[in-house]
Amino acid sequence: MSTRFTVSLSLALCSACAFAADPPPADVPAKVASTPASGRVDLADLRAFTAVYSLVKQAYVDDVDDHRLMQAAIRGLLAGLDPHSEYLGKQQLEDLTEDTTGSYAGLGIEVLQVDGSLRVIAPIDDSPAERAGIKAGDTIVRIDGKALQADDLDAAIASLRGKPGTPITLSVLHEKQTVPVDVPLKREVIRVASVRGRLLEPGYAYLRIGQFQAETGAQLRRRIERLSADNKAPLRGAVLDLRSNPGGLLTSAVEVGDEFLDSGVIVSTHGRVKESDLSFRATPGDLLAGAPMVVLVDNGTASAAEIVAGALKDNHRGLLMGRRTFGKGSVQTVLPLDAEHAVKLTTARYFTPSGTSIQAAGIQPDIALADLSLSQRDSEATPAFGERDLRNHLKGANESDGGDAPGTARRDLQQDYALNEALNALKALALRGKPPAPPSTPSSRG
Repeated sequence: MSTRFTVSLSLALCSACAFAADPPPADVPAKVASTPASGRVDLADLRAFTAVYSLVKQAYVDDVDDHRLMQAAIRGLLAGLDPHSEYLGKQQLEDLTEDTTGSYAGLGIEVLQVDGSLRVIAPIDDSPAERAGIKAGDTIVRIDGKALQADDLDAAIASLRGKPGTPITLSVLHEKQTVPVDVPLKREVIRVASVRGRLLEPGYAYLRIGQFQAETGAQLRRRIERLSADNKAPLRGAVLDLRSNPGGLLTSAVEVGDEFLDSGVIVSTHGRVKESDLSFRATPGDLLAGAPMVVLVDNGTASAAEIVAGALKDNHRGLLMGRRTFGKGSVQTVLPLDAEHAVKLTTARYFTPSGTSIQAAGIQPDIALADLSLSQRDSEATPAFGERDLRNHLKGANESDGGDAPGTARRDLQQDYALNEALNALKALALRGKPPAPPSTPSSRG
């Protein structure tokens, strides 16, 4: 799929058509586009531009029409600012709107243009890309055997989408590898499940947010209600998994942070324009009623996911475990030019409650975990030997007649090193605190 720009249709920049990009500020009025520049364009720069333009028209090997040259000039102007600012045509705007529904046809992969190549931010949960083993930090170097062209990455990104069932082969350079591997894939209709969850053990919940969409907050509330009902008691703690979460709506990130915080700043944004200076604060009410939280992050945790991770860390609400996050700490706003064209422009940086900018630096976890995986033993473990195995031993009051009760850990918990460590830490935190009080009614908050 193409680089995905999640939008909030309720955030208007002009009277009839405007979208806020990933992550959007709450309100950036149209005066952003009309604010006069602080200085004038240097005449020498204008002369240089017109001279180059004239030389291309006169001497380039093929005849190039004026429209193509001007489009290239616009794209080059924005590409030279930062990796996230760009010119959007009709197709990109359609993709942008489509992505807000959480359903599209493609590979389920978030990519970013970096130094003439496509870098994977994160694969989407249960997508062709994830099932094929593509991970955050991988680099796509060829598509269907054709090397990527640095000056035409937009077309390469567009080619990742397509009709469901059609094949495509990506040559992928995995992190810490020197030789790319060919990964055959088939495009599918990708339906992004924003929130998933289950009980890891009685009292301990696992909450997975794959992406921040418009309904993420409501889905999270319903999921926690269901898990509490299944547990038949207030939850003693929860693991919030934000690994390989590429971000999404700022408004949804603020909503999720608010669900776990009673007070304090969630995030603030600061830019050159006064309207870009915003601060979002938590309101009373905590879905977990103060029960401890462990938040899993990695190098694929980006943008809106970093907002939630930073808010929970700085407000001492959750213990962060894993790897340093991606470091996407800027705000993009989509400013419409007409009905079919727009500019996606970086308009602000966002800051965690402590006033720290995440941009490029990312968020360091409280407890760093190596990128390890657990594996099964080649043979069964030797059975434990104890008092009850001695002949004629004295019968214990709590001794069972059968063997050990089957473990409640699922197969993925046994194989997921980070999740296994998170559950252990969560139990330790729960032992230190008092049992959680019954939560307030979650549905009372918008």
